[in-house]
Amino acid sequence: MKKQVSIFLLFLPYMIQAQYLSNLSSTRNDPIFTTYAAPLARSGYKIDQGYQFLWNDPDRGIEFISRDGPNAGIAFYLGDQTRLKLNELYHEPIVTASYSDLLTYFYYPFKNIRVEVFFSVFSSQLAVGRYHIVNEGSYPAKLTVLPYFYYPSKEVSATAEHQNIFNGFTFSLFKQRDSWMVEHQIPVVEHLQGIYLCSVPFDSIKTFPLAVDPIQPTSGKGIRSKFQNTLLKQKFQQPQLNCMIGSRSFTMAPGEKTEFRFVIGLADTVNRKADLYVKSKLLLEVDLEKLVKEDEKVYSRIPALQFHDKDQEMLYWSAFSLMRQCIMPPEGSCHFNYYVFSREPKWGWGYGGQVFHESLTMLAYAYMDPEGAMNSQRVYMERQHANGYINYRTGPYLDETILYNGMLTSSAPWYNYENLEIYKITKDKSFLQEAYKSGKEFYQYYVASRDSNQNGLCEWGAHAELESVRDARVAVWDKVGWASNFEGPDVNSMVVKEARSLSDMAKILGYLHEAEKWDSEAGKRSDLINRFLWDPSTRFYYNVNRNDQSFTYTVKDDLKIKEIIGFLPLWSHVADREKSIYLIETMKDPDEFWRPYGVPTLSAKDGYYNPIGYWNGPVWVQWDYLLFRGLLDYGYKIEAYELASRVLKNMIVHLKNDHVFWEFYSPDAYQAGWNKTYIWAGIAARFLIDMERIDNDNY
Repeated sequence: MKKQVSIFLLFLPYMIQAQYLSNLSSTRNDPIFTTYAAPLARSGYKIDQGYQFLWNDPDRGIEFISRDGPNAGIAFYLGDQTRLKLNELYHEPIVTASYSDLLTYFYYPFKNIRVEVFFSVFSSQLAVGRYHIVNEGSYPAKLTVLPYFYYPSKEVSATAEHQNIFNGFTFSLFKQRDSWMVEHQIPVVEHLQGIYLCSVPFDSIKTFPLAVDPIQPTSGKGIRSKFQNTLLKQKFQQPQLNCMIGSRSFTMAPGEKTEFRFVIGLADTVNRKADLYVKSKLLLEVDLEKLVKEDEKVYSRIPALQFHDKDQEMLYWSAFSLMRQCIMPPEGSCHFNYYVFSREPKWGWGYGGQVFHESLTMLAYAYMDPEGAMNSQRVYMERQHANGYINYRTGPYLDETILYNGMLTSSAPWYNYENLEIYKITKDKSFLQEAYKSGKEFYQYYVASRDSNQNGLCEWGAHAELESVRDARVAVWDKVGWASNFEGPDVNSMVVKEARSLSDMAKILGYLHEAEKWDSEAGKRSDLINRFLWDPSTRFYYNVNRNDQSFTYTVKDDLKIKEIIGFLPLWSHVADREKSIYLIETMKDPDEFWRPYGVPTLSAKDGYYNPIGYWNGPVWVQWDYLLFRGLLDYGYKIEAYELASRVLKNMIVHLKNDHVFWEFYSPDAYQAGWNKTYIWAGIAARFLIDMERIDNDNY
């Protein structure tokens, strides 16, 4: 018995930590991620509807929204007062639980009227919500609830778009694929059949096109203009909106409780309308609390950290929710789970499949789902060509190779590094064996095809700018020349790291002779990087002309542009001690790289610098993580900790303001862009794991 108790106590911290997200008391001013998509087991690719919880716009309702629909919310009517917008509520929402697929919260539209809400994206096609209403006052309250629902329509008239049913309505929804999806034949369903179903019948349902003066509900004076002014703020691909307002009135005695549920469902054809109705009706009875328990079990694997900063603690858990949300089950050509960049909002470039640079996120996700992280890498292995080539992007319905100048585009070579780092977490030798075999073949393909002059230094190949990751607004590419013209510290540092990772794998697997070979290759390339790419006058690493290894391409020294890639020799252990000192001096110069919220991709002294541009200034969280690791490896723990703190501070501010993660962040101000709900921001969790190791002097 004592042994059983001790085992229970051993796992108790993890169990308690796993329930952190079940015991929240978060306001809209807290750094919590509030976008939701279906859990892994109930997700599908072709129809995949996620929702963002909108609760921070004073002039909008408390809603579940999607960039291109549908959207749902609720308004209330009591006496002669209506409550629709956030700034009208007696008490704003307090989130009490939030995972990657569900949330619970409560608020008070009126004094003494408490509304508790449970919302779950149950599957890619079905979402369910529950409203639990309590009269906490001393007097009866005659309350009217007005659930509303709106969606974009390609029709001017709503008559062909919806059909009222007993306690809801059906509708047609057109989600047009963007040009990238069309070009790459991504089979996302465009023509959808939808249903909005409630567990209780409404007293009335009014449906109308929003461009036409809406019919005022039978209850709720003043609601009409509020809906017009509020909903028209929403932006869709089509300007026409169809709206439904349900109405149900009831009198609640003091202490009385009432509740109802709603389901939003989508199907791909009219023929499946009946099936959709049956599934939606069944979902009205699902055990919602069981869904929370399922999430607690999944999150129980996440390491229990000791936080002194509550904002960082919420960022930590939110980052895992972001990553978990982007993982999809096997489908199509993917026989293992894979990921997309973003599920809500959904956009072509972010919904095609995996690439190596996004897979750096697996260095964090592996702590939550070790098998899932390994399987994500196996997606590359199963699609690898016989010659070792791995394509640029790999998804369930996409093998994006991008033929350019007779060459196929690959991803930036982080493959073996990722596999080794994942192994360090999972300790799965069978995975390591698979990864080593695949990684050797990829490395050999890459160095053979990316060294056109056979001088031992690589250049980016095929569509070089895409392969380099830095695919727009890069100072060197834009001001000097096409990426494949240069041998750079980015690609060559990555290749060194690939060789050293293979060496470490070989040592673990007992292939000592092969390990010596990889170490030798890494050493030779490191020598070449230090010989040709290091400039002793400015004490920095730059691209060089592929033809003569000079810093000149068209104008003398035009390649001496200080970009973040000049620091990668720290991460790859290419720089010797003396060079590392100079590099860190440059990194810590506040006029160049040591900016308030992280290290930018370009020196702030450069005229091309734009802190909210693209690859010419912003902070890209994964790249700063590589610098963070480099600082740690060279013994600069204080600087590493400071860098991480700066990066995370801006992420926290944005989670407080808009409750989403962004593709990149400004190094100078509380700004972010271009795309939100972006998987690779999830590596913030790994920053925090490693920061605790520094705190515990365990790194």
